[in-house]
Amino acid sequence: MLQRASIRRVAEALAERGASGEIRVLTDSARTAAEAAAALGCDVGAIASSLVFDADGEAVLVVTSGAHRVDVGKVASDHGLAPLRRASPDFVRAATGQAIGGVAPVGHPAPVRTFVDNWLARHDVVWAAGGHPHALFPSTYDELVALTGGTPADVE
Repeated sequence: MLQRASIRRVAEALAERGASGEIRVLTDSARTAAEAAAALGCDVGAIASSLVFDADGEAVLVVTSGAHRVDVGKVASDHGLAPLRRASPDFVRAATGQAIGGVAPVGHPAPVRTFVDNWLARHDVVWAAGGHPHALFPSTYDELVALTGGTPADVE
């Protein structure tokens, strides 16, 4: 499974940025935060879900705790963004090179404006998608902020 191009791109981006964790490929899907948490035996809040939104044509990535729903009005207002809308699968793939359910916070064809949920700092280890619905990697909140060049944010 590590032969998939999207997983390879994420692994390369992690290595280039000095990430501490390596991608783990699971037998079962980790398409949702609940599936990922069950497969890893961790709290759903420790899953760093990468959600892509459309801000008037600009891709915006919110890496949020799997225990949260993103308040798109709050995020847009707090950061001076155009209203955030749910992105279409084609928009997500164009912005990230990855399919919904496996979007990693890194490894995109071009930089994507990113916000990282402050709630993730409550967990010693957080797990983020590795470019495919069966792939995840461990990290920390501080490392995710550094890896993504993201802005720490309250998103709910």
